[in-house]
Amino acid sequence: MNIHLAHVEWQRGSARFTDNRYSRAHAWIFDGGARIAASSSPHVVRVPLSDPALVDPEEAFVASLASCHMLWFLSIAAERGWTVDDYSDDARGHMGVDANGRKMVAEVVLRPCVRFAGTVPDMDAFHAAHTEAHERCFLANSVRTRVIHEAVIAGDTGHA
Repeated sequence: MNIHLAHVEWQRGSARFTDNRYSRAHAWIFDGGARIAASSSPHVVRVPLSDPALVDPEEAFVASLASCHMLWFLSIAAERGWTVDDYSDDARGHMGVDANGRKMVAEVVLRPCVRFAGTVPDMDAFHAAHTEAHERCFLANSVRTRVIHEAVIAGDTGHA
């Protein structure tokens, strides 16, 4: 099986630490060399200890699910001979609590909007491709978060 690497770096700097007033800003470094500035969510740890301008783990989780779904959908569309011109998604993660009262990202709603060139699939085929993308997404298969997709075809007045 493949191994996927991510390196996380954080430094205390001059903060005392034991008073819990240290910066949560840190970096994610990936095996290809990409470096992403990250922080805790300001919804979890107040500013200035969190930096709302940086990516937080909850946002990254939502983006990862949306990205995985998109990549599978694009592959499926290509297999079916559909030409996709562009794809966008305004994905949202909703916090909740599990049966044990622990906070979690309980639900992620994907809202892909797809624009096709040439032949546009009918809505049944379009939604079936999104269902297949969801079923094939490694990340959706790895989490207990409920993942919903509300896909639309760009320019279509119908809704998923």
